[in-house]
Amino acid sequence: MTDPRVEASLALLRRIAAAAGLSAEGAQPIRLGENDLWWLPKRVVVRIARAGQEAAAAREVEVTRWLAEHQVPAVRPLPIEQPVQVGGRCATLWEELPPHRAGTGPELAKLLKDLHQLPPPARDLGLRPLDPFVRLEARISAASALTDDERRWLLKHLATLEEQWAALPPGMDACVLHGDAWYGNVAVTETGTAYLLDFERTSIGPPEWDLTATAVDHETLDALSQDQYRKFCTAYGHDVMTWPGYPTLRGIRELRKVTFAFQLASERPATLEQARHRLACIQGQRGPRPWTWPPAA
Repeated sequence: MTDPRVEASLALLRRIAAAAGLSAEGAQPIRLGENDLWWLPKRVVVRIARAGQEAAAAREVEVTRWLAEHQVPAVRPLPIEQPVQVGGRCATLWEELPPHRAGTGPELAKLLKDLHQLPPPARDLGLRPLDPFVRLEARISAASALTDDERRWLLKHLATLEEQWAALPPGMDACVLHGDAWYGNVAVTETGTAYLLDFERTSIGPPEWDLTATAVDHETLDALSQDQYRKFCTAYGHDVMTWPGYPTLRGIRELRKVTFAFQLASERPATLEQARHRLACIQGQRGPRPWTWPPAA
């Protein structure tokens, strides 16, 4: 039986491809989620954004074109007018990367260092100041899997972190951030060239935000050994965990992971136990870090 979700996305893809002067014949789905990713035979990847994401899609195109001007290896948009808008949805079209693997800590660190050291953009890329709390209050309020007590605690914890964020101590100079800096957003080809992917959350803010993602993988989740984390810091030239503001950024990233787990648990009750375990950890009920947090999905 044909999946209605796939059929609906494919029908939209055909209209998008036609508007871009391409054919959708032979298209294959890569991943259908918040964004639908499709592969076209002419080495093109089409990303269909969820409704209302026109500004974010346009920003991704502008950012990656700016990175190309500065020779930072990243995915490249097709040289056409983008985003393409069809049926109330927008899409961006990208050059397919050669065969690749996920990046390592040092490979991610090198790309982040190159990105963070770029001069401020000379033109408007549509970038906004980093909002590390985006959608958190809405997630907490909407998560039906939360009890009233859990919701109250999370909202109070969110308010505390917002106060701490507003009073962060001095750190490195603000710059263009990737925003979602983890190994899955680095692709390394067979020739050894590493590329940055996925610029949906790119913004302007403290570079420590990008570095904290890997520090949390090490300190909170024990997903990186001490040696792996040391190699990441060496490649970048800085250890964010030595900065007095790091605990605040760590707390925000941990809260994002907890609220995502409860958002998922509201849709898939089988994941509720993992969500409650994460909450108990940040409440101090499961001992010191690191904690065991399997994927929430």
